[in-house]
Amino acid sequence: MPLPRYSAYIFDLDGTIYLGDALLPGAAETIARLRTSGSKVLFLSNNPTRTRAQYAAKLTALGIPTTPDAVINSSYVMVRWLQAEAPGSRIFVIGEQPLCSELAAAGFDLATDAGGVQFVIASFDRTFTYRKLQIAFDAIRAGARFVATNPDRYCPTPTGGEPDAAAIIAAIEACTSHPVEVVVGKPSPIMARTVADILQLPPERCLMVGDRLETDIAMGRAAGMATALTLTGATDRRALIDSPVQPDYVIESVGELAGQTE
Repeated sequence: MPLPRYSAYIFDLDGTIYLGDALLPGAAETIARLRTSGSKVLFLSNNPTRTRAQYAAKLTALGIPTTPDAVINSSYVMVRWLQAEAPGSRIFVIGEQPLCSELAAAGFDLATDAGGVQFVIASFDRTFTYRKLQIAFDAIRAGARFVATNPDRYCPTPTGGEPDAAAIIAAIEACTSHPVEVVVGKPSPIMARTVADILQLPPERCLMVGDRLETDIAMGRAAGMATALTLTGATDRRALIDSPVQPDYVIESVGELAGQTE
């Protein structure tokens, strides 16, 4: 039985639309049909290792023509949140170059030592070193606020996965005894509000589609959206049965959504 039609569809990327550099079954056809039918389509990712423009370019190269304004990722949400909270502040970033570049372009002072740091930002960082941990430790003990882009434990890959921002957060929490104060990525209401600001639609007219119960589905449900779990990424049926977070719909892949337009 096809799902009801929605005015907007919000799709997670890693594990939902693609895995690595390969589109998942039916993704391109589904997005094309939804757009043709007049529905709004937005892509949402907790992964801050690409900019919105880079995500749009990747999707376009994979056969889903996309502009940067159709993508929201955790680095974009972090920039927006910090601009409202403390514009131009001095920050220390444990993250990769795309996140650092976006923050620098937004006018933040990116520190290379702990002196005067107002915020320590933890993120998905495959260049994480002990020196970065030491600077974060020193800055937080001196009074810096501790925030993060996303809470994901791992990022799905074709070979299984890579440790994600949760590992960085845990390392900092362990040595400072200071819990992370704010995480802006899914399932945070901060990211949900960003989606709402862009779509300008009542949440019940939106469907959040993703592969993670604790981020995609939890955020959608808390925001009042309908939710659909796809089984192409981090969650299998056994994990679904055992989870307190339950979606409205379960689909094998996003390809199942294509029939809604017929």
